[in-house]
Amino acid sequence: MNIAFCLSDVTIAYHGHPAVHHVSGDFEAGSLTAIVGPNGAGKSTLLSALAGLRRPTHGKIERGTNLSKPGAVAFLAQLSGINSDFPLRVLEVVAMGAWPRVGALGKVDEQERKAIALALEQVGLKGFEDRLVDELSVGQLQRVLFARLIVQDAPVILLDEPFSALDAVTTRDLLGVVSRWHQQGRTVIVVLHDLDMVRQYFPRTLLIARELVSWGPTAQALSNIHLAQANQRSLAWQDTASWCEAPAVKHVHPPGQEHH
Repeated sequence: MNIAFCLSDVTIAYHGHPAVHHVSGDFEAGSLTAIVGPNGAGKSTLLSALAGLRRPTHGKIERGTNLSKPGAVAFLAQLSGINSDFPLRVLEVVAMGAWPRVGALGKVDEQERKAIALALEQVGLKGFEDRLVDELSVGQLQRVLFARLIVQDAPVILLDEPFSALDAVTTRDLLGVVSRWHQQGRTVIVVLHDLDMVRQYFPRTLLIARELVSWGPTAQALSNIHLAQANQRSLAWQDTASWCEAPAVKHVHPPGQEHH
């Protein structure tokens, strides 16, 4: 079994307080996984650690052997954290996806331009190359950012709440892009809050409430029992508690089964 990420007793703390607490398990290469949980459960924190933007306070995250090259892991933050006020054209933003191959000062050649045009067509923005991003709607901007990910062509794609505040048509279209990535064998990990969407589109789910609640096939991970456990744990959170109070969780990953 090929592994994209191996988490071993991962704890991530802010000023000594837990955001993610003793999580262990594996993301299989080529899997499509949703990360869900109550507000404040540590979902975005865990995703940023997978992206390499945050280091665990305790434990470690190991990447698969083919993920050491620059640009091998693509990360899209929440729209609320993206500044679209710069006077950039759509073409320039999408071309940023090619940076791992050509460098920040590299020339975008004809092959890259064709890749950019194809990516814009795939997200429904053909002909938008010269539009300024600060003139775009929220949905159009997210389509542009998805096009950038397509151009990056990374084997692993991490998305943080990518469908928040989007209209139904844009959400449907971008879910289609996510499905194509999965069909192409890429590893896709998405933080979400819409459980109906997760059940419909995502084969695997990691349910977290700072600590791991369940991790496996979506129907099992989102059982009523596990959802009740997650909600119950969230009610007991104390932000003044030490992050090392909970015992470490043994790393287990039986094929086809969930983690507890």
